[in-house]
Amino acid sequence: MLKPPTKQPRVDIFGEVLFDCFPDGRRVLGGAPFNVAWHLSAFGASPRLISAVGDDPEGAQVRRAMADWGMDTSGLQTDPDHPTGEVRVTLARGEPSYEIIPDRAFDHIGPIDPGPPGALLYHGTLALRRPLSAATLRELKAAGPGMRFLDVNLRDPWWSLDETLALLRGADWVKLNRSELLLLAGTHGTDAAGLAEQASAFLAEHALTGLVVTLGGDGALAIRGDEEPVRVAPGPALPVKDTVGAGDAFASVLILGLIHGWPLATTLERAQAFASRIVEQQGATAQDPALYRPFVDRWGIATTPDVSGS
Repeated sequence: MLKPPTKQPRVDIFGEVLFDCFPDGRRVLGGAPFNVAWHLSAFGASPRLISAVGDDPEGAQVRRAMADWGMDTSGLQTDPDHPTGEVRVTLARGEPSYEIIPDRAFDHIGPIDPGPPGALLYHGTLALRRPLSAATLRELKAAGPGMRFLDVNLRDPWWSLDETLALLRGADWVKLNRSELLLLAGTHGTDAAGLAEQASAFLAEHALTGLVVTLGGDGALAIRGDEEPVRVAPGPALPVKDTVGAGDAFASVLILGLIHGWPLATTLERAQAFASRIVEQQGATAQDPALYRPFVDRWGIATTPDVSGS
């Protein structure tokens, strides 16, 4: 069992947990909030995943996986009326497409005792497609003064411009990709200098504390307040095996940087380093604590996790 090495401020992670279901029968546990919480736990943080699973074998598998990894399961609800989340992945000429199945357990996350205010509340956009989950998130936001981190993840047809802009108004930090920035800002593609200007204007327009724009193979751009934009890029010889979950890996280290008070440039460099490591493997997470140990040691965030199984 993986145990957090030291007590850290609690981070609330709100949103979907689901299985990606492939044509060959594989079922891979994931969902952006789940992946972020998984990584944070491995880094010694104290994430509380606030989500819901069905009263089904998949829901039991989620709960068992979290317990085995040493994660807090107190925020994981069991919904007897809706099955665990599912995304059906299909391949056409080698290119994947995704069908996010509606009306799943994570669409019905009920009220939860917020407890003492945590250091940060993370959420995305997908799990807000039904009223109950959206209302629960509003209650969590109203309960505490911690930072609010919005991870934009626009998936047709499960989003609207007005609702997403409303979420921006309630956020402190926002992470999105280049296409999402241009879409929400109502602008067109531009060069690197122009992108930084657009990001700065977006940050000011929505009164954000910080904005992070991921750029795929070109790395990422971050802006905080009146500071100069920070850019980071992956190494030139990065062996990419699977980009699924790279953004979630990036987000988890951004959150680490915020709760530990790292400088923005340091946070961005470390987020890129970890995301680069994740794309070298198959899958969005790893069940081997050894993957995380070099980063834990290098960043000095905690002692090496106890992986003895005790």
